[in-house]
Amino acid sequence: MSSAPTLEQLPQQQPVAYSDQELPAEVILIRDGQQVAAWLNICPHQGRPLNYAPNKFLQTPDGYLMCAAHGATFNMQTGECVNGPCIGASLRAVPATVNQQGQIQLSAPEPYNPTAN
Repeated sequence: MSSAPTLEQLPQQQPVAYSDQELPAEVILIRDGQQVAAWLNICPHQGRPLNYAPNKFLQTPDGYLMCAAHGATFNMQTGECVNGPCIGASLRAVPATVNQQGQIQLSAPEPYNPTAN
C-alpha cells in the first residue's frame, strides 16, 4: 500500500498527478470534499497519459477531465468516458482511502482484463 499526499494538500476538484514505484503507472488524484478518486493516468483509447505536461491536465468548462491527445472526456468521480473516441470505456480505478489523519492511501489496482465486462 502506498501513502500519497494528505487530503488537505489536494485542491478541490482539480486533478493532481502522483507517482510511486509501488504503483504500475502515474496516478491522477481528484479530491471531492473528504473523498478522493484515484485513476491510472492512462487513457483507454490509446494508452497515453491524459496530461499534456507534468501535472498539467485539461478540464472542460463543465468539470470533466480531458485527454490532451484525442479529447476524450471523463467523469472525474466515475472515470467513465462520456465523450470522444473511447466513449463508454473507463479509466482504471486505483483503490484509495483516507485515514483519520487525512493521509491518502493507495493500493495497486486490479490487473487489467480486457475481456471482463
